[in-house]
Amino acid sequence: MSNSAAAAIFVTAELDKAIRAVRVLLAVADVTGAEVDFEATIHTPDVLSRVQAVLPGLEWWAVEGKEHGSSEAGDEPAECLPIRVFDWCRPLDRAEPFISAVADTAAAIRWDLNAWPEVPEANLEVVSQKYAYLTLTVNSRDLYQYEPSQDHTIHVHTDGADGSDRRVEWLAGRIGGRTTGRVESAPI
Repeated sequence: MSNSAAAAIFVTAELDKAIRAVRVLLAVADVTGAEVDFEATIHTPDVLSRVQAVLPGLEWWAVEGKEHGSSEAGDEPAECLPIRVFDWCRPLDRAEPFISAVADTAAAIRWDLNAWPEVPEANLEVVSQKYAYLTLTVNSRDLYQYEPSQDHTIHVHTDGADGSDRRVEWLAGRIGGRTTGRVESAPI
């Protein structure tokens, strides 16, 4: 297993603005065969119900540990709140409904893209699927929801090698963002 370097490039208190920026970045990317992954900690039955409507067959486990309840064991999630949601490989059209469903809950939505494109005028080569990711953290500043906040952050993943800073800056420029200097390691 390897890690990507996830650079924060856009922070806003306006969720609609963050979603519009994600749409712009997705329009830049090669989304052929792309998927989306979800992560959140759900505390209330209302949020759980909305998330289950968006992600039938949701994968989850109790915050206290799987021995206190999990989808794998066939337990009822509403009886095990709070729960951690880790759901992978969903179609792209599930992302925005999930974002609406989580409301004020801290969550991360990661788009697993096919590639970032070649950009000859910026001297950027194609970035393959291995390092072509985009994450939106909702109500959190970090990838893992350790820093709940009232704002939302877009992270662009790279391999961290020479030249990847140019890619991050170029993508940030597409959405009026900038590199914040914050880079997190993310398993891929």
